[in-house]
Amino acid sequence: MEYIEVGDIKICYQIKGEGYPIVLIMGFTGDMDWWDPELINSLSKKYRVLIFDNRGAGRTITPEEGEFTCEMFADDTASLMNNLDIVRAHIFGFSMGGVIAQTLALRHPDKVNKLVLGGTFCGGKETVMPDPWVTKLLMDSSGGIEGKFSRTLQLLFTPEFLEKNPEYVENFKKRYMTAPISPHNTRRQFIAGIKQETCPNIHEIKSPVLVVAGADDILIPPRNSRIIAERIPGAKLIKYEGAGHCFMTPKRKEFLKDLMAFLDN
Repeated sequence: MEYIEVGDIKICYQIKGEGYPIVLIMGFTGDMDWWDPELINSLSKKYRVLIFDNRGAGRTITPEEGEFTCEMFADDTASLMNNLDIVRAHIFGFSMGGVIAQTLALRHPDKVNKLVLGGTFCGGKETVMPDPWVTKLLMDSSGGIEGKFSRTLQLLFTPEFLEKNPEYVENFKKRYMTAPISPHNTRRQFIAGIKQETCPNIHEIKSPVLVVAGADDILIPPRNSRIIAERIPGAKLIKYEGAGHCFMTPKRKEFLKDLMAFLDN
């Protein structure tokens, strides 16, 4: 991992692999340790994979004052690419990272080759909200970091996956605990995410777009992915049956196949 100054922050990032660049943008409260290591390893065999900690998350050094916006996150990403001499790249944004990726494609279209939007939404009045109990789970701050991790598991994965994969859960817990986000930055990221609305403009995205989601996503209902795909001309939608919000792990093999077919076509 390395650091690089980008505007008013110092971004912690990592590059793995050779080849054409692909930039992965993590979602709400997450950092680059949250990415499935096997997914990154597989991608790095063919691409130059850039992962990083968003403003306020992980090890990225961020001022304590001020609000966050998705425009700021998108500009951070574009500036990071510039500073690393990445002129243009494939972009994969997951969850709130997908909102950031949409914003990046609208604000900096020259930086985006192919765009992959995973388990995300485009904001506004047509957003399909999760069930109230899911929102309550997301906003619950009790039990310290252990309680937060337990709730995160429920939000990201299906009960069946958690029951059958205790080793993955234990490994994810170690990665989750490495550089947890502060409550202050959690609030700032949350406000940025809920304020953003790209729906009125996503039809302007010119890059080829793949929209992917878990069919059993309780956090960001998959209907949101259909809304996005219907509004971007030529976008392709794939839903993974039996997978929750973090579909990339339980459906890793299928997702990698679909992803590489899209990127290399």
